[in-house]
Amino acid sequence: MLSNNIIYKNFRLKKKYSKEKKIIKTLKNLIKFPSQILVSMSTNYKDSYKKKLITKYKKFNNFRVIGMGGSIFGAKAIFNFLKPKIKNFEFIDNLVDNNIKKKNSKKNINLIISKSGNTLETITNSNILINEKNINIFLTENKKSYLTNLAYKLKSDVVHHNNFIGGRYSVLSEVGMLPAELMGLKAQKFRQLNNLIKNKYFFNSLVNNVSSIYNLFIENKTNSIILNYDQQSCDIFNWYQQLVAESLGKDGKGILPIVSLMPQDNHSVMQYYLDGIRNNFFTFFFVREKNSIKINKNNLLNSFLYLENKTTNKILYSQFLATEKIFSKKKIPFRSFVVNNRNEKTLGELFIFFILETILLGDLIKVNPYNQPAVELIKNQTKNILISK
Repeated sequence: MLSNNIIYKNFRLKKKYSKEKKIIKTLKNLIKFPSQILVSMSTNYKDSYKKKLITKYKKFNNFRVIGMGGSIFGAKAIFNFLKPKIKNFEFIDNLVDNNIKKKNSKKNINLIISKSGNTLETITNSNILINEKNINIFLTENKKSYLTNLAYKLKSDVVHHNNFIGGRYSVLSEVGMLPAELMGLKAQKFRQLNNLIKNKYFFNSLVNNVSSIYNLFIENKTNSIILNYDQQSCDIFNWYQQLVAESLGKDGKGILPIVSLMPQDNHSVMQYYLDGIRNNFFTFFFVREKNSIKINKNNLLNSFLYLENKTTNKILYSQFLATEKIFSKKKIPFRSFVVNNRNEKTLGELFIFFILETILLGDLIKVNPYNQPAVELIKNQTKNILISK
């Protein structure tokens, strides 16, 4: 168990490569000399925006977040996991198409996020979507860039992005917490590091988990497949996918996260997962729902009467447990998370667990988890092609 909110089962492995002592030492050093990434996960973090900014815009209902990758994945994950009822949030995280352009008639609060202020897709989308009806807030580094120049031209509010926190690690900084507060959520409820690091169950689970993944990595099991049984969590794992792939995929090394939505994928790729090449390890993820649709017994035929009075969440959990049992019988490595409470605290715990896991794995496999040098090659080449045309 990680906490009262999350039941966690670690991989059941015979570890050939014992790395627990090294992981504990690295983790304690991270906590003793915290980077701004770790500070952002704690209650000590000071946001660069003022509370009066939240008060100023909280009364509005229609928000549009414009960004790419780590600038937007966290906020989108927060919104879709928690589904705040009082706000309408739209997320523009790819180049816009004509359908989105046609919907651009109502008054929106645009929240434009880019660490560098020069992200090509964010600049393109802002150019197309911003109009005279909109109010705009820019979240970018405190330096001269395209977006800071645009913000000053439009006389918009500017919130400064912490330049010591990369996009994929920024979910608990201003990048994720400003949108969260505009959704009516509380930033401090997400920032659980202070409590979690004192929790021996969380600490030991994290260490054992990282050690297990390292052992799987050494044995060339480098596909990390997430079996997600909660549709509202899809964007958490889109965030996780970027976090792991961009942080660890370097120098001919890395772990490739692949997201599978269950039980849908029982009817497509599960055959491969069970009987295909054994270079995968798995994460099972389930959320308990208190209010779930119940089967209508009046419409049941006799052959399926065992479904009487069952809810869709109960059926889904039965599939989750059945798949776990089959994986155990086939000795396929997996860990599992069962979420008991869908709230800010739970989501903060998940963000923190996965961020620390990624940083610690980077140390073990000897790659820098904070940069993304290969991605810059495509950005530069794209610019050269556009200039040449």
